[in-house]
Amino acid sequence: MGFCSRRHFLLTICTLQLLTTVERQVFDFLGFMWAPILVNFFNIIFVILGFFGTFQYRPKYLISYCIWQTLWLGWNIFCICFYLDVGMLDKTSDILNVGTGSFSWWLVNGPGCKADYNYTEPELFRPVRPTNVTDCVLSYEVIEVLHASTQCLLALMAIIGGICLSRAYLEEDDSFDFIGGFDPPFCPTT
Repeated sequence: MGFCSRRHFLLTICTLQLLTTVERQVFDFLGFMWAPILVNFFNIIFVILGFFGTFQYRPKYLISYCIWQTLWLGWNIFCICFYLDVGMLDKTSDILNVGTGSFSWWLVNGPGCKADYNYTEPELFRPVRPTNVTDCVLSYEVIEVLHASTQCLLALMAIIGGICLSRAYLEEDDSFDFIGGFDPPFCPTT
């Protein structure tokens, strides 16, 4: 009984991660934030792998999913520190956009934001960054930190659930019934 609830818990976490990562990917594409686009893409792949490992009783897939979620947790902690200017990090630097000069889509398009531009010195092949953004209900830093914090919470739950479930799958691996041969692990519905 507990085996199935852990499985459903991890399937729910994988579904939530997939939805929130795709949402984050869309807004990173709109802002041309290339480093997060690449990392989000890998997260989508590993979440699908974790979903498949959970659904098909594959502990090796779950272990690789847990390892990736640990890296994903570190990436999101870095994003939180980046947008909060922790230490030597500067949110206006070109770390996340890989030198293209792009910026977070939420900087200009946040709830209630009005951007002012200075078109006197346009740079070739670089997007025009606003000189001043006013009237925002939430600043873009808060929105980005909320996205990363949500991913941190889901990653922690995924790591814990994935470790517990892969351990249960590895313990249940020898299922010989002496009459019909090897059976897949059974999950009762009632």
